[in-house]
Amino acid sequence: MESTSFSSLALSPALLSNLDSLGYHTMTTIQAHSLPLILQQRDLIAQAKTGSGKTAAFGIGILAKLNQSYFAIQALVLCPTRELADQVANELRRLARFADNIKVLTLCGGAPMRPQMASLEHGAHIVVGTPGRIRDHISRGSIKLGTVQTLVLDEADRMTDMGFYEEIAGIVSACPTRRQTLLFSATYPDDIRKASAEFLRQPAEVKVETQHDDSQIEQRFYEVGYDDRNAAVARLLHHFRPVSTLAFCNTKIHCRELAAELREQGFSALALYGELEQRERDEILLQFANRSCSVLVATDVAARGLDIQTLGAVINVDVSKDTEVHIHRIGRTGRGQDSGLALSLCAPNEKKWVKLIEQYQNAPVRWFDLAALDAAQGELVAPMVTLCIMGGKKDKLRPGDLLGALCGEVGLTKDQVGKINVSEFMTYVALDREIADKALAKLSSGNIKGRQFKMRFIS
Repeated sequence: MESTSFSSLALSPALLSNLDSLGYHTMTTIQAHSLPLILQQRDLIAQAKTGSGKTAAFGIGILAKLNQSYFAIQALVLCPTRELADQVANELRRLARFADNIKVLTLCGGAPMRPQMASLEHGAHIVVGTPGRIRDHISRGSIKLGTVQTLVLDEADRMTDMGFYEEIAGIVSACPTRRQTLLFSATYPDDIRKASAEFLRQPAEVKVETQHDDSQIEQRFYEVGYDDRNAAVARLLHHFRPVSTLAFCNTKIHCRELAAELREQGFSALALYGELEQRERDEILLQFANRSCSVLVATDVAARGLDIQTLGAVINVDVSKDTEVHIHRIGRTGRGQDSGLALSLCAPNEKKWVKLIEQYQNAPVRWFDLAALDAAQGELVAPMVTLCIMGGKKDKLRPGDLLGALCGEVGLTKDQVGKINVSEFMTYVALDREIADKALAKLSSGNIKGRQFKMRFIS
């Protein structure tokens, strides 16, 4: 395509103006290749790495043909995890700001059914959700998909990996046969090709280079004995001192052990793995996103759908046996125009997996000496701590109320208050670590909107 400007597309002036205000001036590669096809109402298979701009690609396509005055579900986006669904829904809401009344609803597991059913009764234009929860709503009769014009399967490879195929097939059968289906996937192996064939009609295929630009993501490999890798992670963190680090382990046991070891050494570290309760998982991700946790140690399954915009480094504590997974892991750093750092530890018996990575990227990896790194001590403590307040949307609390109380009664500056997340029953506020205890003492003895709430720090 000759032009990479959004203005070269047949989009409304209001949508173009909003894109410009959001900083969308030129299309990413996946957007330039896929948007013209999406706007032609073609079914599409798009293969692109994480962080390539695919959400905006299908989001713009959905909004370009959405009828605001027709209050029915016109688009359905399926995502593998609640975290990704939340990110996609938030991005769609930003893209839809050019219109006053476009409603985007998120339907995911781990949240109560009743409020979701009540929201569905009030209607929505776009629904974003996880396959299991959408199937639950279909079986209860609380959602009707007969008006869906666009169906998006986001991170389709992850959804099939997680065993969602049956749910997806059931959801597709509840949608009209005359619809546009857009499938986005970081990888597109033969099993997904076969499984998705019945969902698509003569799809166009777009594949954007899955390799990462060496000039944007610096990859470093270190050979280390199997029993020395936890100490090696601490050494890497001491030397490079990234603001936020995502460390990948292959097992949940190793995740827990490494996070505990790092905490003992003064790092702000948490572990994310399967079998955590949804509330625990949500609080861990929230702390990592609001800079109350510097190091998140995770398994690949637990980290799916995780999207932290300012990730300083990725550490592969274990080399992945799957080269596609390796590429997916390191692609979480170096987003947009930022430079990224990917550090991989390799035991002698794992070198065969590194050879596969070299074959995949058609270039040798660069080896470095761990002993050459600075072993300077000094804790890597997160700059913020998270305060949990036992009140939320049900209590009519809004972010502005908290900010007002913290800056007014407590006397904090805006710089000392980080992200504020208000859920149905809880509110989470990131506070500068240096003043957090004083802020808690003042806020718990005062009031917010004329009321007192219980509150505690989470870690």
